[in-house]
Amino acid sequence: MTWLGPQEWEAVALSLRVSFWATALSLPLAIAVALALARGRFPGRHLLNGLVHLPLILPPVVTGYLLLLTFGRRAPVGAFLENALGLVLAFRWTGAALAAGIMAFPLMVRAIRLAVEAVDPRLEQAAATLGAPRLWVFATITLPLILPGIIAGSLLGFAKAMGEFGATITFVSNIPGQTQTLPTAIYGFLQIPGGEGAALRLVAVSIALSMGALLASEWIATRVAQRIAGK
Repeated sequence: MTWLGPQEWEAVALSLRVSFWATALSLPLAIAVALALARGRFPGRHLLNGLVHLPLILPPVVTGYLLLLTFGRRAPVGAFLENALGLVLAFRWTGAALAAGIMAFPLMVRAIRLAVEAVDPRLEQAAATLGAPRLWVFATITLPLILPGIIAGSLLGFAKAMGEFGATITFVSNIPGQTQTLPTAIYGFLQIPGGEGAALRLVAVSIALSMGALLASEWIATRVAQRIAGK
C-alpha cells in the first residue's frame, strides 16, 4: 500500500487494530449470549434479545453519546476505570474499539445463535445422560458443531467494526493517529479541499477489506462445516 500517504496508512492500521480487539473482546460474551438466547428459558429473555439488537436500531450517534455519558472521564464508570485501572476510553483508540464492538455485537450474536439453534439438542442430551459434565459436553459436542457460526459471526463483526462511523466519531472524535479510523478518515478528507483523492483511496481499501472479510467468512465456515460432516 505504498500508494497510501502516512496519515492514510495510520488510519488503515488503526482500523485493523480497533476491529481486531473489538471482535476478540466481544466474542466470548457473544457466544454466551447466543447460547442463552438459543437454549435458555428464563424471565427477561425477550428483553435481553431486544437489548442485544438495540444498537442495530438506534442511530449510531445515540449509541456514541450514551457511551460518552457512561465512559467519559467525568462519568461514573469512566472515572472508576481511569482511577482503578488506568484505563481511559473517551477520545482514545480503546474507546473506538469499545464502540465498534458494541455495534458489531448483534451481528455476532445472531450468527452464533443461528448455529446453536441448528444443533440437535438430543446430541447434547445423550452425552449428558452418559455422565459427561455440562462444560465437557459444550467443549466436545456443541462447540465443534457451532464453530462455522462462530467464525462467520467473528468475521462479520470484524467487517462491521471496520465500517463503524457514527458511534466512534461521537465517542472518541476524529484525531489523526489516535482515533482516526478508515471511515472517520474518509469523512475528514472529504471536508478539506483536494482531499477527494485520499478519500477515494481509502474507500477502495475499505471495500477490499470488507469484501475480503465477507468472502473469508463464507469460505472458512463452509470448509469447517464440510470437515465436521466428514466430507
